[in-house]
Amino acid sequence: MKASEFRNLTTVEIEQKINGLKEELFNLRFQLATGQLDNPSRIREIRKAIARAKTVIRERELGIR
Repeated sequence: MKASEFRNLTTVEIEQKINGLKEELFNLRFQLATGQLDNPSRIREIRKAIARAKTVIRERELGIR
């Protein structure tokens, strides 16, 4: 998900997305540990999406955008 897509959501919706992404990241890490992970690059994508979402929230706190 792009940062511009996160900016179109409310703060509460972004926080819900972050929680969902964290759950997905946990599941992917669990699959990695058990040797069942098919697409290891997905972990990186999820981590970056979480960072983008947190960045948008922080921008709102600071009143940047």
